[in-house]
Amino acid sequence: MAKTAETIELSPLRVSGPEMQARSEEFLELMQKRRTVRDFSPEPVDPEIIRLAVRAAATAPSGANQQPWSFVAIGDPDTKRAIRLAAEEEERAFYAGRAGPQWLDALSHLGTDSEKPFLETAPWLIAIFAQRWGTDAEGRKIKHYYVTESVSIAIGILITSLHSAGLATLTHTPSPMGFLNQICGRPENEKPLVLLVVGHPAEGARVPAISRKPEQDVLYWKTSP
Repeated sequence: MAKTAETIELSPLRVSGPEMQARSEEFLELMQKRRTVRDFSPEPVDPEIIRLAVRAAATAPSGANQQPWSFVAIGDPDTKRAIRLAAEEEERAFYAGRAGPQWLDALSHLGTDSEKPFLETAPWLIAIFAQRWGTDAEGRKIKHYYVTESVSIAIGILITSLHSAGLATLTHTPSPMGFLNQICGRPENEKPLVLLVVGHPAEGARVPAISRKPEQDVLYWKTSP
């Protein structure tokens, strides 16, 4: 017989129709201003802001509520330097041919290359790891479910929280990223998914002049048989 889950009463979420519309429009306006930044200021950011953003990320839904994520907040200059050196080594191989001509062509309009100074300039790096499996109190391996999906949702919430706090981010994904396990001291069951660069944009920072897909190319309605 299946176990009955313990439950608690849901906190009220309902708001009036006009307030719902206003909140949705306000949130859309906020998120339309989000841009990926590659030029960061060294201006310090209070670690409490990072802590609160990670706590928000950890509210994400996850398969079987296993919460298969670990976040490593890195503000130490020596550690950031080590990460930059390791990341740039992988990036040089990437741009030298590992990526393939089609991938490099797709990236060309962004003006990126193997040099990643932002990994040292920005006050914070957050390495996000996916726990491929866990262990119980006796040390036995426990399978985790929907790991990538769960951690990806958490990363989205993390980016949104930091943006709403007035900070800029960059999702950096050098491949492979195994060096992050060694530098951050994470166990073998954890796979690094994203290295998130966090801070204030540098004064006069510029971003690529790109557009987002129009609504009709991303939203499809099915409201009747």
